[in-house]
Amino acid sequence: MIKLLAVCGNGMGTSTLMKLKAKNILDKNKIQAVCENCSIGQAKTSLGGYDLVIASVHLASQLKETSKTKIIALKNILDVKEMEQKILEKLK
Repeated sequence: MIKLLAVCGNGMGTSTLMKLKAKNILDKNKIQAVCENCSIGQAKTSLGGYDLVIASVHLASQLKETSKTKIIALKNILDVKEMEQKILEKLK
């Protein structure tokens, strides 16, 4: 089971939308996951607990990828195809 974190500026609207879209993508591909969302400020202190972190390109540049935590920078946070391609690519 993977842990995914969706991040936006305030940790409410946009990250919730991204979390739901990511959960649908993972379910469709039969990948068990726990998906959560938060603000960029919260994400900076809790990245270690997640396997994947998704955020806009602007916010993703503020996060540090580690050997355990992969950062996915989305050009268009509403583009499901882009999100699916990048999530599946990072899980290979």
